[in-house]
Amino acid sequence: MEFSSPNSNSLHSREIKYRFKPITSKKSSAADAAEANHHVINIVEGNEDRFASMHNKISEPPRLLSMGAGRSTCCIFRVPESMVDINGRAYQPRIVSIGPYHHGKPQLRMIEEHKWRYLGLLLKRMQERGLELEDFFRAIQPLEQKARECYSETIQLSSYEFLEMMVLDGCFIIELFRKVGNLVPFEPEDPILSMLWILPFFYRDFLRLENQIPFSILQCLFDLSNMTEEKPDKSLSMLALEFFNNAMLRPDEVIAKYHDLKAQHLLDLIRASFIPSDQDHEPSKVRAQPRMLHPVSKLRRAGINITPGKADSFLVIKFRHGVIEMPPITIDDFMGSFLLNCVTYEQCHGSRTRHFTDYATLMDCLVNSYKDVEYLCERNIFENFFGSEGEVARFINDMGKETAFDIDNCYLAKLFSDVHQYYRNSWHVQWASFKHTYFETPWSFISALAALILLLLTIAQTFFTIYPTVREPDKS
Repeated sequence: MEFSSPNSNSLHSREIKYRFKPITSKKSSAADAAEANHHVINIVEGNEDRFASMHNKISEPPRLLSMGAGRSTCCIFRVPESMVDINGRAYQPRIVSIGPYHHGKPQLRMIEEHKWRYLGLLLKRMQERGLELEDFFRAIQPLEQKARECYSETIQLSSYEFLEMMVLDGCFIIELFRKVGNLVPFEPEDPILSMLWILPFFYRDFLRLENQIPFSILQCLFDLSNMTEEKPDKSLSMLALEFFNNAMLRPDEVIAKYHDLKAQHLLDLIRASFIPSDQDHEPSKVRAQPRMLHPVSKLRRAGINITPGKADSFLVIKFRHGVIEMPPITIDDFMGSFLLNCVTYEQCHGSRTRHFTDYATLMDCLVNSYKDVEYLCERNIFENFFGSEGEVARFINDMGKETAFDIDNCYLAKLFSDVHQYYRNSWHVQWASFKHTYFETPWSFISALAALILLLLTIAQTFFTIYPTVREPDKS
């Protein structure tokens, strides 16, 4: 027992040491806090240059998305990366750069050389009126500041560089419009005309959101370069509409309605020409809450059919008596690029209506697979020059991704609501399901008819078997 007492003392001493640990820890924490406070003071005192740099960044205005990007006058935007990731190169010019965003890129140098050639041809004609290159600079110089404000990104070009780009790009576009419109002859063997692949790329590149210059610049250069002092036979808007109609193939009487249409740039001009005049302001008001639509395959089983509509624009869509009327649309490389850039333009420009976004959302609802595209092609709604039915379905579904859509305030709100109410009617669904099951194909109809005949024969056989038995007791 006495032998164990040293162990007891040892245990007791360990307990004492343990009890002192918290006290030691508190002292250490206080010391660390004092050192930390002292360290913060050193950071503040020793990094004046860093704080000066921070103050400079605070005072600098944003450049990649300038403060003016939210104004209604800003109309030429960089496409958000989220949309670029989905739709790839639909927003990038392929052969010609217009404006500052893609200015000077090496892969666009080929047409850049022809811009100077076209400018020289224009100046040669202008000598008859006594106009020189300097006159074009003087004409657009008062518009420089407003032109810069049209871009969502701060343009890092000097005043001379900016005006040179506006004159070169603007005169090239106008000269090309006049040549294609047969107002000015092409040079013999001009490669821009003789090489068939070039013009189709111009149609697409001139209507890319990042590849625009303000329409006011184009109008100023157009008025100055008019060969006569009288009003020209065709307005700039009409020349532009006719130029792009080589790809769209709309009736002449349709585009003639928009000969005096005003716009902020070429993409805005062509987009505005598709918006019906009775739908360009207020969205339609509905009583019931609109709902998203089901794909074509489900709508057909509910008795809702889709037929070609008759209208000047594919945006005019109607629903009545269980039928959706949709004007035909040609889906090809040009239309695909045009639709995507219009949707993106509406997403970026806060004061524009959302007609193309609403249309893209409707198409995304209706098309869920290649079978839906096949049906729309069979009904002459789609004229497909884009690719396979599966490729068209993927394009339509991607067009509606990463976009903001307000179903309550869209111009198709009433259509969404009416179709949903019709779809919920159980009688329509049951009757349509019966027709879809037994009358969809000739073979299903023949099978149903054979089953009906067999049923009638069975009833007749049963009747003639029972009837004599019932008659015999009456005779007795």
